[in-house]
Amino acid sequence: MKIDWAALGSVFGVSLVVTVALVGLFTLGITGLSRRERAAAQGGSAGLAVTGAYAAFAACAAAVGYGIYLIVA
Repeated sequence: MKIDWAALGSVFGVSLVVTVALVGLFTLGITGLSRRERAAAQGGSAGLAVTGAYAAFAACAAAVGYGIYLIVA
């Protein structure tokens, strides 16, 4: 049996980049929701932050769904 180390390294690199990107998107979503909470405590509105948070969560869900699609197909 021969291991293709270049392919293994490529898979590791891509999975690392995608994982960091998903964590970053999720962090943006959490940050947007915390801005909403902060604005509500101060009596303001943070509609743009909430919209951005929902967009970040939707992008995370789309990326996870695409990953599941790639595994199943």
